[in-house]
Amino acid sequence: MAKTPTILVADHDGRLSEKIRLCMENRSWRVRQVHTGEDLITTLGRDPFDVLLFDMDFPGMGALDALEFLQRSEAGAPVILCMDRPNLETAVEVVRKGAFDVIDKSAEPDRLRTIVRRALERERDPGVEGDKAKPVKESDCTRIVGESEAMKKVLRMVERVAPTDSTVLILGESGTGKELIARAVHRLSPRAANRMVTINCGAIPQELLESELFGFEKGAFTGAYRSRPGRFELAHEGTIFLDEIGDMPMALQVKLLRVLQEKSFERIGGRQSVRVNVRVVAATHRDLETGIREKTFRDDLYYRLNVFPISLPPLRERRSDIPLLADAILEGFRSTRGHGVSGISEQALSVWMEYDWPGNVRELENAIERAIILKDEGRIEMEDLPENMCETLLARRGRLGPDKGAFAGLFDEGSVNFSTAVGEFERRLILEALNRTDWVKNRAARLLNLKRTTLVEKMKRIRIQDAEPDR
Repeated sequence: MAKTPTILVADHDGRLSEKIRLCMENRSWRVRQVHTGEDLITTLGRDPFDVLLFDMDFPGMGALDALEFLQRSEAGAPVILCMDRPNLETAVEVVRKGAFDVIDKSAEPDRLRTIVRRALERERDPGVEGDKAKPVKESDCTRIVGESEAMKKVLRMVERVAPTDSTVLILGESGTGKELIARAVHRLSPRAANRMVTINCGAIPQELLESELFGFEKGAFTGAYRSRPGRFELAHEGTIFLDEIGDMPMALQVKLLRVLQEKSFERIGGRQSVRVNVRVVAATHRDLETGIREKTFRDDLYYRLNVFPISLPPLRERRSDIPLLADAILEGFRSTRGHGVSGISEQALSVWMEYDWPGNVRELENAIERAIILKDEGRIEMEDLPENMCETLLARRGRLGPDKGAFAGLFDEGSVNFSTAVGEFERRLILEALNRTDWVKNRAARLLNLKRTTLVEKMKRIRIQDAEPDR
């Protein structure tokens, strides 16, 4: 059985601990609290823990003292510092001293959970994918849900480029699943038995990103008590995934270009070149060609990265995948949380099929998670959906007018996939007939001039479930 992670919280009045407990509900994480510096020192020597959240107002021991003590002890757990309105200068200083991250005490629960989860993953293996790549039978792309033509095209490109050693640039809006595609490229490649190391170039301050990528030597700067390899060294013989490469500072782009060209670099404070054999996969939601024109991204680096581009479609351009994605996400939550939500009503699904999903698959996950929290059992209904989602849809329908509905905006993005468009219209037509006849299939079939058996087969094929027993 997997060990339950322990989150140790160092705060004197218990308010931070209580917030952490509320944030970590249903996460299978144990939360413990220490009130004083003496308690913390005692705990370090006696009780193991996986992550330390340290209140900067903690009495009896300062944050830098705690970091130094942890480095000298055998605990070695990541430290997340919690403070009121942290500034960049302080954050850089404490992270250079060894802290994993700094977070505002008033941060949203999702933000706090994400940082703790990243710290736990870092503790298992710094910057490395949690599980070693497993042998691939036919295609590791089976984890990627999608049967639309747009996604089939993406998967074909993944399967073609993965066996090569070419650099891959994944383009797409936030929330479209760029990291999932990067993992598929790695796991289908000859490097699959080795590490895939990831780093988000937009989530780390510029002063720290260089040391994260290339490592540093002991004494290179204040707080460098020991030498540390960077992500490129950790990825030797494997793959490095540079997420949000469009946010990388210009100064570092030069050094990255050299790594791509010469396969070598120097650690910060080092004089000896380190040679690496790494396959590079990069991703960004930004338009890099615009960045080149605006002098925020180097054109020579762009051409080095853009060897094999893969563009991920936003969810609004692959609407036929929404039912499949929703089922897969719901099943994922069911296996981890054991909730009693049995499915999604056709009325709710019809809203999702028309909604534009600016947050893409990530927004769909959030909508389903929210609905699960609101319900103990049964199906997700329209009233369980976020209000802004329904309001946006109703406002758009109101603008269309009575005669435009189904085809309004159909060609706004250029050409369309005929089969997908016809399939979506067929689904809406059947749902409208069922709703008008209170879901009595005999009456709905007559309304559509179909045989009842034909209607039933069509409902099965396009995954329409009965709202209630047929009459």
